[in-house]
Parts: sequence; C-alpha cells; structure tokens
Amino acid sequence: MRIAILQSAYLPWKGYFDIIGAVDVFVIYDDVQYSKNHWHNRNLIKTQHGIKWLTVPVSKVEGAFQNIEDVSLPAPFAQKHWRAIQQAYSRTAFFGRYAPSIAALYEQAAEATNLSQLNVLFLEAITSILGFKTRFVQSRNLEIVGARTARLAGICRALGATHYLSGPSARAYLDESLLDRNGIAVEWMDYSGYPTYPQLHGDFSHHVSILDLLFNTGPDALRYMKAGRANHD
Repeated sequence: MRIAILQSAYLPWKGYFDIIGAVDVFVIYDDVQYSKNHWHNRNLIKTQHGIKWLTVPVSKVEGAFQNIEDVSLPAPFAQKHWRAIQQAYSRTAFFGRYAPSIAALYEQAAEATNLSQLNVLFLEAITSILGFKTRFVQSRNLEIVGARTARLAGICRALGATHYLSGPSARAYLDESLLDRNGIAVEWMDYSGYPTYPQLHGDFSHHVSILDLLFNTGPDALRYMKAGRANHD
C-alpha cells in the first residue's frame, strides 16, 4: 500500500495532484509549521497580463510557530479569486464545463475559517474531478509524534503502508534508512518530462495551478499527468 504525506497547498500545480493520483492514501500534513510566502496560501494562474499570484489573506502569525491548520482567514477573498479566474480562463475550451463546479467550491470557500479547511476543500474536490480514488487522511487524527522522518515512519506504520512516495525536495532531510528499517520502501516523485498542452496567454508554463490544465484540456487532463497516464496504460 502506497502513501504520500504532504502539507496542503492552495490550488496546487499538476505535480502535486500527480502524487495524489499515484498513491492509495494521501496524508494532509497540516499539524506542522506554517511557512510565509509558501504554497500553503497562494498559487499562480495565467492571465492576459502574464502569470499572476492568487493569494489567500491569512491572519498574522503570532510568535515563532503556528501550525498550518491553525492559520485563520481574516478577510473575504473568495469572490475576488473567482472573478480573477473567470477573467483569466473564460475563453478556454473547457471553462464552461468546469465553471459551475469551481464556482460552487468558491461559495463553500467563503465559509472556511482556517487555511487547512480551505485547502482540503479544493484538494478533495479537484481530485474527484480528475477521477482519482485516493483516500484522504489528516495527520492530526493519527496522533503520531516524533521528529521528521521518525514521525513520517510512524504515520506509514499506522496506515499499514509498504511504500512511501516523496517529493524530490525531501531528499535534503529524509532518512531513508529509518524508513527501510520499518519495512517501508521509499519512492521519489520525478517531475521531469511533462508534455506541454494548449494554453492561453503567452509562453507556456508548467508551474501554474491545476485549474489551468483543467480549463484548457478538460477530460484529456490526465494525458498530461504522469499518474493519469500510468493509470490508463
């Protein structure tokens, strides 16, 4: 059984969803420190004026440490973000197909009180739109303690995982030998080799929100994602 453990992100790029689609269980790792200017509360869209940030306003973090799941949302943002998405993507081939679902998500987003709740709302809904059957678990519900790799190993054991799929940035700190001693094989996500797809507004960019791929390619989105292609070979 393969799992991945990642901090939540706001409308992340296709590579994040590739990890979700490649595992049986995806663990939302939000009982860890929030990082300012990270992907937790922002992402990129393509507009007629270039690539722009969509940033969710969050409460000022008090002190040196606050978990992602404890970061509150102090100001309305949902309508503004939806208008920006409409302006950027209304002319794409599949905007009409997905607009009602995404608009409904933003109506729900307006009621979110914290960042983790907001991110999980979008992550679960977009995972379903893509057709992945991955089960979501929140790490806080597992009550596993420990430092870095030891805690990851504890989560893997609690869920009965045999394989752990990690993003490449974790190579800097992940202790593979510790996971190996716990009977868990480490696999590394490879983000290279993504094909381009039809995309509006200038030079092609891979590093934009998954919404860009959905609105431009519709039901063919999986053809441009590694997990999707693997599941359909």
